[in-house]
Amino acid sequence: MNRDGVSYTLSDKHNISEARREASSFLAAAGVQEPDSNAELLIRHVLGLEGAAYLAALRDLFPRERKEAWEEVIRRKAAGEPAQYIIGEQEFYGLTLQVTPAVLIPRPETELLVEAIVQHADRLPAGGALYAADIGTGSGAIAAALKHLRPNWRVAASDISPDALAVAQGNVRRLGLDVAFKQGNLLEPFAGEPLDIVVSNPPYIPADVIAGLQPEVRDYEPRTALDGGPDGLAPYREMMAQLALLPQPPRLIGFELGMGQASDVADMLRAAGHWQEIVTVPDLAGIDRHVLGIAGQVGGTANPAG
Repeated sequence: MNRDGVSYTLSDKHNISEARREASSFLAAAGVQEPDSNAELLIRHVLGLEGAAYLAALRDLFPRERKEAWEEVIRRKAAGEPAQYIIGEQEFYGLTLQVTPAVLIPRPETELLVEAIVQHADRLPAGGALYAADIGTGSGAIAAALKHLRPNWRVAASDISPDALAVAQGNVRRLGLDVAFKQGNLLEPFAGEPLDIVVSNPPYIPADVIAGLQPEVRDYEPRTALDGGPDGLAPYREMMAQLALLPQPPRLIGFELGMGQASDVADMLRAAGHWQEIVTVPDLAGIDRHVLGIAGQVGGTANPAG
């Protein structure tokens, strides 16, 4: 059922293209954002068709044996469930990751954080293979992408949720990537380890804002991956304090953050005094989305945080 309690039933004798359009209209009426792209993603999934095969089948009659499955996924989407949870996967940096309600759905903007980390890490003074840690890994997206891009790095990841770690471990195993996982709160599992790189996309939404989020996020994604405390900055403060657990500060640190938080997080990094360069990286919408601290004057194209 959708949010208004109206069932969705596919009309008879529709071809695949017409079924997609009908579902898109139904989703739009239910208040679903981007109904066209959601309908297409779901119909490709239900029919098992991709690329040219999907395009070639658009005028074929919708297969009766898939009608019940199609109606079910459209009802679930109309009720607000993210399409990625319905189909069970999300692409990130060209890697197909399985996702469940135990983990945050990887976002495209996080790919920019991976790019920035790799770019600046490649400019660090030589010192052997780098050791990178993805803190609060969720689905394992950042850790998997880093290991995929830089196979010679030692990559590890932590999460406080055992269910999230199970998802992440399954993802890197299917991708054939060597990533170590540790359960615990943020940097605590890495106490005493000489990390060269720390990267994190922590919860950063202020607690009192969560109730006003889109239902797809508020009602389905794990609250522990969203709630950043009263001002959204609690995980950053905690990680900065936990740096004392390491033998020395990482040579490169990078965070994803929410709108309007860049200057505060940059100030935290600057106040710590461990990094000679602090840069911000905007997302494709021009919002300052990532802040990095870099040891040494390595330059770069990102905007210096002033």
